Amino acid sequence: MTSMKTKAIAETQMGELLPELAIPVTVTLINGGAIATRDYFPGHHDADAARELGSPHIFMNILTTTALVQRFVEQWAGPLAILKDIQLKLGAPNYPGDTMTFSGEVVERDEASSTLVVSLKGKNSMGNHATGKVTVVLPA
Repeated sequence: MTSMKTKAIAETQMGELLPELAIPVTVTLINGGAIATRDYFPGHHDADAARELGSPHIFMNILTTTALVQRFVEQWAGPLAILKDIQLKLGAPNYPGDTMTFSGEVVERDEASSTLVVSLKGKNSMGNHATGKVTVVLPA
């Protein structure tokens, strides 16, 4: 469920956990994300080409992962939150038929600048697909 109200910095706490978000990884999600980001690398579209590269199936690109990270944080923070920085590290690939589940927590909080940092991970059946931190500015 998408938050309709933007969180204020005063409403957040250090160590606050974000609600988990489970995202089914589908061929449509992987293809659509790659096409939307103009990433025509065959490993994101063509299962035969992906297998020739040594992959069991097509796999998600980093720009789609980044968009899903943004969705995860904005769903918690609300529509007026400003994402200032996203730092991601990729791990296990996302293949169709799996589910990636995001979890996160507030690890830094500066009430004076209305800024906080969320540490997060997106995990699938093989391990962490993405780990990183997002810097967010919330209304005062």
